[in-house]
Amino acid sequence: MASAHSRMRCGEFRTTYQADMTIFPTPLARRVAFISVGGLLLAPLFLDAYYLNLLIQIGYYGIAALGLNIVVGFTGQISLGHAAFFGLGAFASAWINNNFGIPVFFAVPLAGLLTMAVGLMVGIPAGRIKGLYLAIATLASQYILEDFFARAEWFTGGSAGAMANPFSIFGYDMNSDKSFFFVVLFYVVVMYLAGANLMRSRDGRAFVAVRDHYLSAEIMGINLNKYRILSFGISSFYAGIGGALFGHYLGFVSAEGFTLLLSIQFLGMVIIGGLGSVMGSMLGTIFMVLLPEVMEFGVHLVGSNSTALTQALAYIKEMAIGLAIILFLIFEPDGLAHRWRMIKNYWKLYPFSY
Repeated sequence: MASAHSRMRCGEFRTTYQADMTIFPTPLARRVAFISVGGLLLAPLFLDAYYLNLLIQIGYYGIAALGLNIVVGFTGQISLGHAAFFGLGAFASAWINNNFGIPVFFAVPLAGLLTMAVGLMVGIPAGRIKGLYLAIATLASQYILEDFFARAEWFTGGSAGAMANPFSIFGYDMNSDKSFFFVVLFYVVVMYLAGANLMRSRDGRAFVAVRDHYLSAEIMGINLNKYRILSFGISSFYAGIGGALFGHYLGFVSAEGFTLLLSIQFLGMVIIGGLGSVMGSMLGTIFMVLLPEVMEFGVHLVGSNSTALTQALAYIKEMAIGLAIILFLIFEPDGLAHRWRMIKNYWKLYPFSY
């Protein structure tokens, strides 16, 4: 009996740093993650094209948002040009596939690497500045790439845009929402696992050290410029992968879709989800993708007979996004991830959750 009692577990205790940094903190979290992925694999059997479209949007925007969170939330830098790198990934994948005959399956990661190379070049001057100056530098990269998209007809098709072939595996085209959903889900799982593992690594801890106290990090021997530039490169890689999936899903890429407004929306995703949180990147993306849909449903429900409300729907959606960012900054600055942790801890300790 004594030996049986000695083997009883009365909690989750971590005695090593490695255990404390595990991706799944508890067996329940691991089971929930596997069940969630399994449920998503069955989603195309039960959901129609509208809901699958929303899930696909959440997927490729979520990948790009995680990239932005790496540079903003984990490294403490600021970037106002993330949409341009998202667009560069979309154009690069289409260009690689159309001009070199490389299958889309390989063009997507190659586009991520090409976008990463450009991000590293942008990160070189950005690694030496911070604050407002860094914001202006990344804003400049946004407008430089926008102008490049409009003028480089050999790469983007100029004002005419570029055609992006459907994703294909073993000769089978993933040109429907049901089939492309599995492609996006695969990339989401791989990229988020890679992001979570990155934060557990030496480089990930260096990012956080640069964010929390760069002087102390430098005294400890961390090369500030190296990790600031590296964070921009990794962030651009994630943006490039997300943009490539976006382009091949739509089948057409146009320069008008990658404006400063989209960069602000990406920032909104990481702010609302939670800076410095891998899970928060996805939560913020879900919120930002669903918010316009909820606003549209509300407008049609309240003012279905009002022409003025219907005409103002686009402005209402944009105002709702801006208002949501402001309200989260005021009332929930740590984002949805922090609120989820509080709810989880409350029920974990219930009824002694005080």
